[in-house]
Amino acid sequence: MTRCLGPSCTLGALAAALAWLGGCAAAQPGPSKAARLFSRIPAPTAGGTEFWTDQYFLHDWRIQRRAGTAECRLLDGYELQHESGTYDVCLARLEQIQREENLQPKQGKAVILLHGLAAPRWSMHRLGKHLHEQGGYEIVNMQYASTRLSVDEHAQSLAHVIASLPAFEEINLLGHSMGCIVVRRYLAGEPASENGGWQPDPRIRRIVMIAPPNHGASTAVRLADGSVFKTLFGKPGLQLGKEWDDLQTRLATPRCEFGIIAGGKGNGKGYSSKLAGDDDGRLEITTTRLAGARDFAVVPALHELIGNSSTVFDYTLRFLDEGCFISPEKMQPIYEEGAQVPEPAEGETRPVSWWKR
Repeated sequence: MTRCLGPSCTLGALAAALAWLGGCAAAQPGPSKAARLFSRIPAPTAGGTEFWTDQYFLHDWRIQRRAGTAECRLLDGYELQHESGTYDVCLARLEQIQREENLQPKQGKAVILLHGLAAPRWSMHRLGKHLHEQGGYEIVNMQYASTRLSVDEHAQSLAHVIASLPAFEEINLLGHSMGCIVVRRYLAGEPASENGGWQPDPRIRRIVMIAPPNHGASTAVRLADGSVFKTLFGKPGLQLGKEWDDLQTRLATPRCEFGIIAGGKGNGKGYSSKLAGDDDGRLEITTTRLAGARDFAVVPALHELIGNSSTVFDYTLRFLDEGCFISPEKMQPIYEEGAQVPEPAEGETRPVSWWKR
């Protein structure tokens, strides 16, 4: 047998390969055999987490939608992309993987984590890991394009994610900063329309809000007219600031048990000289409070770092398990304006003023 290693043989082999691929493409409609083959090879993403929002979860698999488009992609637990295209295309691929790997929907108790404005998904990782390892909760760490779409659109995506978790008997929600406002918008529901609608899932049991701007953010109001702020924080930045009065009409107070953890120094002054009273450097403690909360706590932490506080880890797990941050005797509920406030128990030192909005 004669072996040819010269340029002519190389070009000949390349031409033959191209002819074979062209024949495959001509013989069948749609993508070529080669294109379909290469589409099955997992590929790293180019990042861009601020442009993609989770829509569907199955174990570590996620279907995401690109902000402002119908483009979707399917990622595994290592952030490798296995499919792209329409939502239906990605879902069909995931269903194939589910059959091949015999993936059964997870059951038990779930906690859905929602990060804050402009924060990455991994900012909630350590807290989620603690809840899973110490509490046995299944963690759904949701990524959403926080600066690219409105709070209303993020709430709709949260509704999609919850709908993709049919086997859980119990669902708890945990938000940091704007993530809490997304939760409140979701809880308000949306009437069905041509663009879709949702109602809050009856399986939701408890909610923990960490540093929530429950009455808007004065920092966002102060910076709202700046071009840099508008570019970096987009529509949701405005909604937390100058457009708060409009947004709050579409927010619900949770009907289930919920607790609030705020950051502050505990000295009445806080971390920022630009904010009134105690604060976490971004939010005043007063704006985190929401009437109806079952328990309220303040921890010494800055806004961006509060989610990694070991105290917050412990408080959150205890609230999800027991409905209080420290103990039933030391609960600090926030009562409705004008509600009759019970007297402190004998020997209890908490100030009654803490119970008032």
